[in-house]
Amino acid sequence: MKTTAIICAYNEEKTIKNVVSNISDYLIDEIIVVNDGSLDNTKEILTDLQKEINFKCIELSENKGKGYAMAMGVEQAKGEIIVFIDADLSNLKEEHFFQLLSPILKNEADMVLGQATETLINYSVNPFKSLSGERALRKKDILPILNKIKHSRFGVETLINIYYQSQGKKIKYVMLNKLKHPTKFQNTTTINATKEFLIAGQEIAITVLNNYDLILKIIKKSIYKNIKI
Repeated sequence: MKTTAIICAYNEEKTIKNVVSNISDYLIDEIIVVNDGSLDNTKEILTDLQKEINFKCIELSENKGKGYAMAMGVEQAKGEIIVFIDADLSNLKEEHFFQLLSPILKNEADMVLGQATETLINYSVNPFKSLSGERALRKKDILPILNKIKHSRFGVETLINIYYQSQGKKIKYVMLNKLKHPTKFQNTTTINATKEFLIAGQEIAITVLNNYDLILKIIKKSIYKNIKI
């Protein structure tokens, strides 16, 4: 089965080159980078990098949000398995891809979420681990909600999680040892980080409200599962 790595970037001039370069060294069949209307030098860096590395770059003229960028990547992907990777990671290793992809290839899970261990929040008790940007899944499984994903912005991970749970699909969590993922507070000022958190929280809440039908399916499945006959 062919695998496509999708990297969505917005103002990631400090890290995008290393992330793409590292992935190109691993056993990935296709790399797609979606530049989501970056205002810094991300576009120029990617253009120069294409002279050295073979990858597809999708340029969005304006910022459309993470969900839209992810959906664009999926639409262009040729791989049967999709692995999403954040553009601001460091210390990304081939073993991390093996951890994400292996359960899918072995049919042990329908989706694998990877949690970076080197974060501000202790990875073992991280309440936001389900919102991880590092995840692997089958392309065919995500196609039914691709249009919803386009309009979900920062609620995209929540939408995908809700959909998979409503379908009774198996989700597995793995710890990506020594992978570093900075928080918003490490990437920008406290004021800007707080604003971004509030916006993200609002978009997640809207996503939940807009998909109450999927929430009801999850509740029903939980009820039936706990009924003893």
